[in-house]
Amino acid sequence: MTHGIPDRIRQDGGPDRAPATATAQPQQAAAGAIPVEFACSDGVRLRGEFWPARPGTASRTVIVNPATGVLASYYHRYARFLTRHGLNALTYDYRGIGASRPASLRGCGYRWRDWGEYDFDAAVRFLRARDPDGRIAVVGHSIGGFLPGLAASAGAVERILTVGAQYAYWPDYAARQRLRLFVKWHLAMPLVTALCGYFPGRRLGWLEDLPAGVANEWSFRRARMEASYPASRRAEILARFDAVTAPLLAIATHDDIYATPPAVRRGLSYYRNAPKTLVHLGPDYFTAGPTGHFGLFHSAHEVRFWRDTVSWLVDGANPWRSPADGNA
Repeated sequence: MTHGIPDRIRQDGGPDRAPATATAQPQQAAAGAIPVEFACSDGVRLRGEFWPARPGTASRTVIVNPATGVLASYYHRYARFLTRHGLNALTYDYRGIGASRPASLRGCGYRWRDWGEYDFDAAVRFLRARDPDGRIAVVGHSIGGFLPGLAASAGAVERILTVGAQYAYWPDYAARQRLRLFVKWHLAMPLVTALCGYFPGRRLGWLEDLPAGVANEWSFRRARMEASYPASRRAEILARFDAVTAPLLAIATHDDIYATPPAVRRGLSYYRNAPKTLVHLGPDYFTAGPTGHFGLFHSAHEVRFWRDTVSWLVDGANPWRSPADGNA
C-alpha cells in the first residue's frame, strides 16, 4: 500500500510532490521503454512499459509492483537502472491508477485484492506470452510486495524482493504516529470516500485518487487479510500464497512508520512455503538522508541500495546479511 510520511512524491522519487497523473490520456513512451498494454482475465486492460536490457544480456525480467496510489512512472528511473545491469523490467499501473485509470472512478468496482488476483496475474501471463522460457523476478513496494501471493500465476516467479511490504493493519504502524495515521487513513479516508464515491487523494494532497473498493479495503483491513474475503474463498486464497515457493527477501527500514518489522512479518507469514529473510536496514546504512516509506526508490539511493538489489535479483545473493538477519 502506500502511504508516506510525506504525502506527495516527485516523479523522480523524491518526497515532495506527486507524479503527474495520466488519467484518460494517450500513453506516452518513456525514454528507453516500450509502451505495452495487456488484458486481465476479467477483461480490464492495463497499461505499462517494458524496459529491455541490451540484447543478449538479460538474465530475467523484473516486474515492479507499485505501492498504493503511486504511479508506475515513480519507478521508471529504477527500471532504467535495472536495464543497465542486465535485467529487463516491466512497470505498469494497477487498475484505477494512472495510465490504467478509467474515465470515472465512481462505480468502477475495483478493489485492492484485484491488483493481485487480476493485475499482477496479468503481468506474469503477459511476460510468459512474450517469452515462455523467460525467468521472472518481482520487486514489490509496500502492498506491491504482498500482492504476488494473491495471483494464481505467482508460482512462475523465481525470486522476490519486497521493500516496505505490508497490508495496512493499523496496530502495526509505528507507535509514535499510530493515532494520527489511524485518524487519517482509517477514519477520514473512508468518510471522504463515502461522500465522493471514490477517494480524491490528489485533491487532498494524499497520493493519487483511489477507487472506493481500494480505499475501503485499506481502511477496514483486519489482522488477518483473508477475513476480508467471503468464508467460502479463504482457503483458496491461502492456498495461492502456499503455492509461492520463490525465495523472498524483505527489506524494512528504521524510519518507515508503516512497514515496521511487525507489519512486514505479518505479511511475510502468509508465504508459508517460500524461503524468506527479513533485513532491517538501520541509519548507518544510508548516506542519502531519510528513507521513510518511499525514499528507497529515489535516485539518491542508486549508488548503494539499487546496486545491492541487483545482487539479489541476478544472483540470489543477500548483500545485507549480517548476524542479526535471518529467516522471517
